[in-house]
Amino acid sequence: MAPTADREREPRPEGRPRIRLDLPRATRRKLLPDYDPEAFGQMSEKIARFLGTGRFIVWMTIIITVWIVWNVTAPTDLRFDPFPFLFLTLALSLQASYAAPLILLAQNRQDDRDRVNLEQDRKQNERSIADTEYLTREIAALRMGLGEVATRDWIRSELQDLVKEMEQQRAALPSVIPAEQVVRSDEGDRR
Repeated sequence: MAPTADREREPRPEGRPRIRLDLPRATRRKLLPDYDPEAFGQMSEKIARFLGTGRFIVWMTIIITVWIVWNVTAPTDLRFDPFPFLFLTLALSLQASYAAPLILLAQNRQDDRDRVNLEQDRKQNERSIADTEYLTREIAALRMGLGEVATRDWIRSELQDLVKEMEQQRAALPSVIPAEQVVRSDEGDRR
C-alpha cells in the first residue's frame, strides 16, 4: 500500500490509530492571526518614537484641555462626558495600556541591536589588539635585527679609528724608511 496524505493514520489491531512517520503532519489551525514580527516591531518603534516627542505631548495637552473645557462650559445636552470625566479617564487608560507594551517592545529591539553592536565592537577591539601586539613584536624583532647591522655612522667611526691607528703606527715607524717607500712596498704586496 503506497503512503498518501489522506491516509495519515492506519488503524491498529487494538483499534487505536498508528501515527505515520513517513508523512508530514497536517497543519493545525491557529487561534491567533499570523503577523510579521519584524513589521510589528518596526511599527512599535515608530509609535514609541512619536510618543517620546514634544509634538505628542503638545497635541495630547491640547486635546485634553479642549475635552475638559467643552464638557464643563458647553450646554448640558451637548456634553458627552460630564464632570467626573469617566470617558476621558477610560481613553487615557486605554492609550497608556497600549503605549507601555509598545514602548517596551521598542526598547527590547533597541537592546538587541545594542547587544549585537557591542559584540561586534568587542570582536573588532580584539582583532585590533591582536594586530597591535603582532606589529609590536615585529617592530621589536626589527630593532633587534638592526642592532646587529652595521650602520653608515658606525662604519665611518670604525674607518676613522683605523685611519687614526694607521697614522699612529706611521708616526711610530723609524724615520730611516721614507714614507714614499712604505707606500711603494704596499703596492708591491698588492700585485
